[in-house]
Amino acid sequence: MSGNNELYSLTWLHPGQTNEPFPPVASALREPNGLLAAGGDLSLPRLLNAYRHGIFPWYEAGQPILWWSPDPRTILYPSKVKISRSLGKILRQQQFQVTFDHAFTDVIKGCAGPRRGVHGTWITFGMQQAFIQMHHTGHAHSVEVWKHGTLVGGLYGVSMGRVFFGESMFSRVPDASKVALVALCRHLDFWGYPLLDCQTPSDHLTRMGAEPMSRQRFATRLEQLCSVPSRPGPWEVEPSLGFRDPP
Repeated sequence: MSGNNELYSLTWLHPGQTNEPFPPVASALREPNGLLAAGGDLSLPRLLNAYRHGIFPWYEAGQPILWWSPDPRTILYPSKVKISRSLGKILRQQQFQVTFDHAFTDVIKGCAGPRRGVHGTWITFGMQQAFIQMHHTGHAHSVEVWKHGTLVGGLYGVSMGRVFFGESMFSRVPDASKVALVALCRHLDFWGYPLLDCQTPSDHLTRMGAEPMSRQRFATRLEQLCSVPSRPGPWEVEPSLGFRDPP
């Protein structure tokens, strides 16, 4: 991700000092885009402080914890999620079943699992444990997609105020992660969440409506949207939105 010289020039955070402030996001490196700080820990107070300011951890095994705030930010407006004709047909046929917060640990392990053409994972054991703790304290949520009683896809992320910070998604069969994203967007829109953070761009997210937002504007939106209460959990599927639970 970055060279040693860049790492040494970063602000280094101290493990155990959970109230230690992050540097201003405007001071993040341009290359690699958004690298802001290194070190620290994945304690709950530090993670909540990071997300509130538009900062997220992302690092590979063997690296120090790296903290990022890219510019521009990739976001998706839940009310504007794009559904292709083929995906719309799958949704109407209800080929999959959807739940929320029923199998968070299985979802994060699915996201951390091996992927075609990708070696290793950034969702290390420590990262998994940190987000499982966030789930137990009501800050992180999962969307599960099932087929014939088997978990075939899903996603997870962090809810703060009226923003959902998407972390990762996975599919074991075609279109399962797309169904998870559409289900999440419809529920976020229904619950009054105007913003879904996707962190960085991908072709998959762009096709579904994700777009860039400047880091400054994103930070301003977070100040507005994170100051209101989050929807309490555990989350449940809204039957009126057209998704059904597993039998």
